[in-house]
Amino acid sequence: MLEVFDCMRELNLLSVIFRLSLSMIVGGMVGIERWRKRRPAGMRTYMIVCIGSTLTMLTGQYISQMLDSVWAEAAQQIGARTDISRLSAQVINGIGFLGAGTILVTSRQQVKGLTTAACLWASGCIGLAIGAGFYECVILSVLLVYICIHYMRNVEAFFIENARNMNIYVEFQSMDDVKGVIDCLKSNRAQIYEIELEHGNAKTMKSPNGIFTVRLEQRTRHSSILAEISGLNNIHMVDEI
Repeated sequence: MLEVFDCMRELNLLSVIFRLSLSMIVGGMVGIERWRKRRPAGMRTYMIVCIGSTLTMLTGQYISQMLDSVWAEAAQQIGARTDISRLSAQVINGIGFLGAGTILVTSRQQVKGLTTAACLWASGCIGLAIGAGFYECVILSVLLVYICIHYMRNVEAFFIENARNMNIYVEFQSMDDVKGVIDCLKSNRAQIYEIELEHGNAKTMKSPNGIFTVRLEQRTRHSSILAEISGLNNIHMVDEI
């Protein structure tokens, strides 16, 4: 069955068209979920990164092939050598800068964009594999990345919902309302590890807020804790971070 890929492993015009087209399709498949969520790196970004990675690998293979054939005599005279892996290593380093640009720390000290950055990096690696003609690896990688993005999110949410530790972000009317939040947590037998309070700013219309790091003494659903806190007086917003 895998013999169908053998002709596409050779470096010729047909294989170049196939590899670049496949990288565009695969990059779009990986990025479409991020695009739907309006993340900084969307479908087109993933396509371009994957195509660029494939192009880099193809260029490395082309140079290596030319040095062994057409350019062999000249290369021998000047002692020119090439290492395909050096080009691909630079691609991975370059994608790291793109990924860092998608990671943000919100005003609630919540890190956003890690999944987008990871998917962007994986898209580049898949592009390199396409450029190398390692199609079996590409098929398996795309399948696993798709499973992680679309299905493991529910599994992750289940474990987060039932975890003993949680961080709660609360915005309230004034600092006097902190006691009500603490009493609510204690009534649910939650152990408070740390409280980070911010007095807010009237000029920026930012309300006083706090981040409560707690450990639940019993298996209590996080949603019920959040609902109980939001039911308190003078509470503007409650969220788990």
